[in-house]
Amino acid sequence: MREIIATVPLGEPPAWAVLERRLFDALDEAWRAFAARYCGPDGRLIYHGPAADRDGADDFYEAFFNWPTLYQLGGADDLLDAAKHHWEGVTAQLTELGYLVDEFERGYDWFHQGESLLLFYGICAADPRDERFRERARRFADLYLPGSANYDAEHDIIRAPHNGAGGPRYGLQREWASYHTDLVSMRPYGLPLRDLPGISRWEDLADPCNAARMGAAMTERIGRGDVAVNLAATSLAVNAWLYDGDGRYRDWALRYISAWQRRAEANDGILPDNVGPSGVVGELHGGRWYGGNYGWQWPHGLYSVGAAAAIAAVNAHLLTGDESALAIGRGPLDTVYARATQASVTETEMSISDRWLAELGDEAGKPTMLVPNRHDDDGWFDFQPPQLGLPVWLWHTSRARADAERLERVRAAAGYDWATVRPFRNKEEAGHEAPWLEFLRGANPGYPERMLTTALGQVQRRTALIDADSADLATVHVHHWQRLNPVLTEALLQLVTGTPQVLYNGGLLPARLAYFDADRHRPGLPPDVAALVGSVRPGGTTVDLVNLSLGRTRRVVVQAGAFGEDRIDGATITQAGTRAGDGYPGDPRDYTSPPVTETEHEVAVNGPRLLVELPPGRRIRLDLHTTARVRTPSHQHY
Repeated sequence: MREIIATVPLGEPPAWAVLERRLFDALDEAWRAFAARYCGPDGRLIYHGPAADRDGADDFYEAFFNWPTLYQLGGADDLLDAAKHHWEGVTAQLTELGYLVDEFERGYDWFHQGESLLLFYGICAADPRDERFRERARRFADLYLPGSANYDAEHDIIRAPHNGAGGPRYGLQREWASYHTDLVSMRPYGLPLRDLPGISRWEDLADPCNAARMGAAMTERIGRGDVAVNLAATSLAVNAWLYDGDGRYRDWALRYISAWQRRAEANDGILPDNVGPSGVVGELHGGRWYGGNYGWQWPHGLYSVGAAAAIAAVNAHLLTGDESALAIGRGPLDTVYARATQASVTETEMSISDRWLAELGDEAGKPTMLVPNRHDDDGWFDFQPPQLGLPVWLWHTSRARADAERLERVRAAAGYDWATVRPFRNKEEAGHEAPWLEFLRGANPGYPERMLTTALGQVQRRTALIDADSADLATVHVHHWQRLNPVLTEALLQLVTGTPQVLYNGGLLPARLAYFDADRHRPGLPPDVAALVGSVRPGGTTVDLVNLSLGRTRRVVVQAGAFGEDRIDGATITQAGTRAGDGYPGDPRDYTSPPVTETEHEVAVNGPRLLVELPPGRRIRLDLHTTARVRTPSHQHY
């Protein structure tokens, strides 16, 4: 491994570096406060309330979803053990509540299962040496391979929208057996089925007979067959494959993704959302390609179908390295972008307006690009601003011009300032992609400081909410904890690794850069070290490394690709100038330090990693020249 010593004096520490290290410190305080307030000694969440029939397991795991990611970035040494402890405790808790069988979801939809598994995937990536989690990864993935109860190999379908360790779990949750107007949280999404005689408006469900008919039809039609959101199950297989390259997992994931891609190609390029038990699109919905559970018609449309397709696309690319494998994720975006219009959020009826009011702030009233999120018999509807995480992940994965141009089209049509950083945090802990992209293209130089201060403000607020929380923890709603989880990783993923926030409904995390502490032999930045990815391009990445310590040398390994898949061919590095008169820190009789000059040098690397030694108060810029996908991806350890 090539070794480089940083020689440029730090001088005045850059604000971004100080803020980044402060954020690490704040997060370390915050997760401990959360665990002390809400968790029992065995790691479970303090809760003795009722358990729903099927919905809810995801909410318990989501409270910790990004803790392993923080550890991988450089969080506290004991954070990984804490994440494992809470996974074990919550798993035992959910088993007692009846949600799990052999540590895995008994049977529920993959919109929610994907959320549940982010904590598990993060633990696997952070510590691939842990044999307990390796065994679990393989056992969970085996639930979907050919020959399993869940998978119908003849028709290339997962047999039911709700599936898991108990096999296909036909139907929907008991609470929807009568789908009535008292389900007020579902009202913004309208009728689940739009073709039942006598039920044409939400208000028609106030009739108990109509509510019962709707519930029965949902059980029979929405509760059977395969659905597009099941594509997120491929992350289970890819996660298992990343341990040792077992071809069974690779083959199944690619086979299942290809089956859905063929259905899209046969449907004028539009990814359908449902397949019947006989393998026929629209079999349970009168021939319609829309109408399946968490599909184009109900409840979320692009928000769920597009996310699952993007997850599958990233997975297929991980498995093959082939840019064309991203077609499954590109299709849904191109489908809705082709139907874009210009209007303001405040003057447009949409199902998730609160999200966009927070993200756009005082610019929500300006006309901007809106795309249809849903489709029914009357055509496309539910126009909303594009959810940027989806096209950003395609661009991040491919580094291709077409994916960059798709983002540029969205930027050009946006009626709001892409450079503004707004102080919000949504469920996915995402949504700041626009100002980050502006920074990467050189148009938003103050972004790192603004984003880091925003993150610090959110940690401060969440910690204050924890301190002020007087709720009865035996009866709180199951969303309570995820609303208070004080761990934030979006800013650190962007700035430290050059990577967008994880796709929340079950995505893996192939980061652009990864780091290892060479002296403590663990993932993440060493103490005192800050990193800033300032630019990315198809053939490289530029990153600044800073050691803020006054007296300690730090050694950090920089790796191209979180799974070791890329090669660093060489690097252009900055070094202190050798001009006569240089000599930091200079003469103590002088009022100021001598000027610091820098030179650039080319070094050869020809490997996935390089080692950077950072003496106290030194910095270095690495312009890494990389070749993508030279090695087979795998979980990495150091």
